[in-house]
Amino acid sequence: MVLVLLFHSNLKSTNFMAFISLVILICFSGAVGVLSALAGSIMIEREWVVVISEGHPPETLTQMNSVIRRIDLICKLFAPVASGFFVSFASLKASAVAFALWNFASVWLAYWLMNSVYSGIPALRESNRRRKQQIPSDGTKGRVSTLEGGTLHDEASVHGTEEKSLMRRKMNLIMNSSFMVSWRIYLRQEVVLPGVALALLYFTVLSFGTLMTAYLKWEGIPAYVIGIGRGISATIGITATLLYPLLHSRISTLRTGLWSIWCQWTFLIVCAASIWVQNKHLSVSMLMGGVATSRLGLWMFDLSVTQLMQDNVPECDRGAVGGVQNSLQSSMELMSGIMGIIISDPLDFWKLTLGSFLAATLAPILYSLHVYHVRKHLFHMEKLLIMVKWPRKSS
Repeated sequence: MVLVLLFHSNLKSTNFMAFISLVILICFSGAVGVLSALAGSIMIEREWVVVISEGHPPETLTQMNSVIRRIDLICKLFAPVASGFFVSFASLKASAVAFALWNFASVWLAYWLMNSVYSGIPALRESNRRRKQQIPSDGTKGRVSTLEGGTLHDEASVHGTEEKSLMRRKMNLIMNSSFMVSWRIYLRQEVVLPGVALALLYFTVLSFGTLMTAYLKWEGIPAYVIGIGRGISATIGITATLLYPLLHSRISTLRTGLWSIWCQWTFLIVCAASIWVQNKHLSVSMLMGGVATSRLGLWMFDLSVTQLMQDNVPECDRGAVGGVQNSLQSSMELMSGIMGIIISDPLDFWKLTLGSFLAATLAPILYSLHVYHVRKHLFHMEKLLIMVKWPRKSS
């Protein structure tokens, strides 16, 4: 469809309805593609790695999570570079043909690889069978029939009972829909606060995304400088996937998440402080530097929450919890975009920065509440007292 638009550049003026139809179909196809990729990510990251790591030492799951996230970040770093390089040295039409062929070939390769893993590891098929057995069947029909019982005395009562029965049937359909059932499953999980904390971090403009890039370009920052900053940010994120297993081996998953989320918040203080810096170049440098360095804590926290959900969510609920978690993150990301539409003047970007920092402050508070609920403390006070008393004895 993109190729049709490129090869028929005058389609908008010659056949406007065909042009609009193609644009709508492209958007719809893109949405289906995003949903499909998301479903695959949930299946692999929330389901398969847990099943594959069963029977192995606990650090195996940690290593697998880190490697998967590292692959993801490396692809996000090099894919725009490679595609941009291709577009720069080839025509737009040739680039579109190449990308179409690449997608057509890679989808079959991905299918073959995933099917090989599923067929080669019997535990995955067994896990799928167990999950299907544990999911309760929809009892809507039975519940509706019980609501329709009773003795009817006159036509008015019959009509009233039918209306009530219809309303109850509709309510049953809504309450027993997969959407509502998934949310109920998610909200009763022990790890709901860490999940909400992670989702809050998506309500932000403090990333090298569209809004911040547009602001930096408005400030006159060259594109290559922004590209360097984005590359440094991605490299720090990849470094986080290397440090996570080391930190996890010394402290628990819960404490790794605590240290990493507050680490991210500490670096984001630099971004918030840039609001009050009068020197434009210094302010922009603080903003870019704070965002880039905060990726260290962000991706370690992401891995921590992922592993908490893998360890604490029952097997039959992993798919539902993973789906709700991703939808919550996408909703927060959408809200940040809406916030950018409402506050669209680049002069008011400081408001977006401040709002993002407040969301990033609420996230570690919620996670700390979860840690306190589980461990009944945040720090080992006796160890802190020993550290305080030790210098006095030596003096």
